Amino acid sequence: MTSFGPGPKMRRMAVAGQFYPESKSEMESVLGEYFGKYKNESGTKGQIAAVIVPHAGYVFSGYTAAAAYSKIPEDASYDRIFILGPSHHAAFEGASVNYAYDAYMTPLGPVPTDTAICRALTSSSSCFGYYEAAHSKEHCIEVQLPFLQYRLRKMPPIVPIIIGTENYKTIHEIAEGLEPYFNERNLFVISSDFSHYPSYDDACTADDRTAQAILTGDPVRFAEALKYNKDAGIHNLFTSACGQTAIMTLMLLSKWKGGCSYHHEKYMNSGDSEYGDKKEVVGYNAFIVTRSTEKAGNHDGKKFDLTRDEKKTLLHIARKSIQTAFDEEKLQKAWEGENLTGTLESECGAFVTLNEDGHLRGCIGHFGENIPLYKTVAMMARAAAFEDTRFREVTREELTRIDIEISVLSPLEKIAGADEFEYGKQGIYMVRNGRSGTFLPQVAQESNWTKEEFLGHCARDKAGIGWDGWKTADLYTYYAIVFSENE
Repeated sequence: MTSFGPGPKMRRMAVAGQFYPESKSEMESVLGEYFGKYKNESGTKGQIAAVIVPHAGYVFSGYTAAAAYSKIPEDASYDRIFILGPSHHAAFEGASVNYAYDAYMTPLGPVPTDTAICRALTSSSSCFGYYEAAHSKEHCIEVQLPFLQYRLRKMPPIVPIIIGTENYKTIHEIAEGLEPYFNERNLFVISSDFSHYPSYDDACTADDRTAQAILTGDPVRFAEALKYNKDAGIHNLFTSACGQTAIMTLMLLSKWKGGCSYHHEKYMNSGDSEYGDKKEVVGYNAFIVTRSTEKAGNHDGKKFDLTRDEKKTLLHIARKSIQTAFDEEKLQKAWEGENLTGTLESECGAFVTLNEDGHLRGCIGHFGENIPLYKTVAMMARAAAFEDTRFREVTREELTRIDIEISVLSPLEKIAGADEFEYGKQGIYMVRNGRSGTFLPQVAQESNWTKEEFLGHCARDKAGIGWDGWKTADLYTYYAIVFSENE
């Protein structure tokens, strides 16, 4: 993508007086009316990770947008807000990140731009760049800013991103580049209207189908709904969602990260406004995406469980992760097409053990406090096959002789001493002076050691703190759900 030097430091308003009021007093009055409609509604459970909101003129979509924004707590604190939307004025491949302006001007005052993050993104991947024409007249980011300024007591800097591609591979790369930022410290705002120009009734039908797909959180279902609407022969339907690429980016991010839920807040279309007719309308949906504040690890280890199908899915992901490595495929190939349930998207740890002809061939794990379970399994399967320094790397030829065993771990719980350790039922993790080691619960069943011998071997052989090192170490316990391919 072509890059240009820095432009004006202040990005001036392009649609003030057209899409929204030009004066501060009128803007505050209008926003007060919109938000006032939802002041008595209850809050939502979980942290707001993202919103999907329309970007039409306020007289058409203001109430719809406010339905989502009103669910964000006024005192919510974010490091920055990533705003993603479509390009209405320029055609280009990839995503244009606006680092050319220090701030965006609005009737409520300037909004700072996080130019450092903008430039970091453009340096991270060829799918990101800066294309001036994508931003100079574009309204899809601009119209969101007053809502955010009005709602949040403390307005953080923004990262403005216009997506100009419909190529799925490029969208996937954009999502990969944004994944490190999709966390509890940042808010994602997805700017999109929905159906364009069908009749009122047809819009309601098409927009509901699209909304139901979004609520699944599954990007494949979303793509299928878009295709269904396109192939259904709906008269004068130009698009089901002008920001479909931004929505798809969000859905990929939330699926990879796990623990996210989609909630529909409101639907209207331009035919519901006194300024619109019902012959050719534009649809407006509003969603919030919440991130669970409870980790999978917060489950009681004795209660946390996996269904038979979930175990089969994890075993399939583990084997596919190793198989695709031989063809130098990216790790995410291991879980493509799999049924990733909420449990599998939970953030908890796992060990993957490889056995060949009854003998250990590799074993590596991670406690996974911040990684979805299915990703942890994929990562640890590859690590067990190729990174366990006790063994040579697994070859393609011997993979068929290897049996995969997975131990899914409950959260760590600190204990005061060995008396609280349920030997034979729990695993142990010990830490002292920066050194650490662990034994899975099944080690007790395989070794026939006493509890003291179990702790001594873990301290000496795993943590490297000496046979009696466990006595002065910090001790943690966990449970494990153990299953394998040969069951």
